Amino acid sequence: MAGFHLKPIEKETTKEKVYHQIKQVVLNGQLSANEIFTEVKMAEHLNTSRTPVREALQDLIKEGLLVTVPRKGLAVRKVTKSEVEQIFFLREAIEKKVMIKLSGTITERQLDVLKTIYREQEEMMQNNDEISFINLDQKFHITLAEFADYELVKEILLNLHNLTHLIGLQALKKENRMKEVLEEHRAIIEALQSGDADAATRCVELHLAKTNESIYTKWEDELHG
Repeated sequence: MAGFHLKPIEKETTKEKVYHQIKQVVLNGQLSANEIFTEVKMAEHLNTSRTPVREALQDLIKEGLLVTVPRKGLAVRKVTKSEVEQIFFLREAIEKKVMIKLSGTITERQLDVLKTIYREQEEMMQNNDEISFINLDQKFHITLAEFADYELVKEILLNLHNLTHLIGLQALKKENRMKEVLEEHRAIIEALQSGDADAATRCVELHLAKTNESIYTKWEDELHG
């Protein structure tokens, strides 16, 4: 399984440690969707027993990040265009409600947290660190749900973001997309700071639409490339 790195787990481990390592490899794009792997090989790379690996892989299958390949093993899920459409349909409906809830109630401390995430993303853009940039993008959106006290919504968004993450690197391949994301995040922060619910919902709607468009543009380029 060339092309990515897993750190051997030297001490007695738990399913959670194995789960987080494998999930990070999946979401970081280090494991190709075209590569089939087995529970046995994954346990060898992690230098641990098969039981926690099996349990972690089953959790990742339930989350929709991995799929089984009959008589061969497992692979990273390939997200279809139809699924992308559904992901962004759900995200738009949910995140616009979050904007309405937060507008007029968000505190200065909460705004400072969002601005800090924004600055961290800016640094990652300058370093051309796409993976960290996407991780911070997820943090930005999940933090908004937390500030709205929408715990159930937060869990739903986490699952949707995991699927979005599988295709997020594609979206960032579009020229200047990271810069655009930063501009869109800044607009969301400014709209929330002004207390304008309509502006905030428009900003998040535009942000999601442009992200969706970037993914489709990348797919079209690969199709005709």
